[in-house]
Amino acid sequence: MHRIYLDELGDIEQLPLWVGLMVLTTLKESQAPAAARNLLTRSNQENSSNEMILEMITTIMMYRFENLTLREFQVMLGISLEISRAYQEIKQEGREESALNLVMRQLTRRLGELPEELKNNISGLSLNNLENLGEALLDFTSLQDLQTWLSQLQN
Repeated sequence: MHRIYLDELGDIEQLPLWVGLMVLTTLKESQAPAAARNLLTRSNQENSSNEMILEMITTIMMYRFENLTLREFQVMLGISLEISRAYQEIKQEGREESALNLVMRQLTRRLGELPEELKNNISGLSLNNLENLGEALLDFTSLQDLQTWLSQLQN
């Protein structure tokens, strides 16, 4: 067995990209942005799994700098995150959460406080089904209408 310490491997700019990614997790916050930009540049130059490296670097850096806004983060790395899978997933989750909150507020206003079981069923709906429910609820006059709509969705 041979133990290797990431912080003793040398200059991150001289290491292979994949090793550099691991070392990036150990750098001080003051060193990490420049090192991440260097890894991104090298990845572009070497054409080596560029998208995967972008994903890994953005994930590492998002965890390290979670207090930054999206704009600050993009400026720090000199990239646009709209192309990254992590950004797309976060954006999708935000849409789903917003749709769920809106539909729940509309249902509560139209039908009164919902039973917990119905809230749980609605919380499990996809974005597309939440949007459909948002339209359908305009015709609901009772809790039974909602229950019928949900049971039809399951069938």
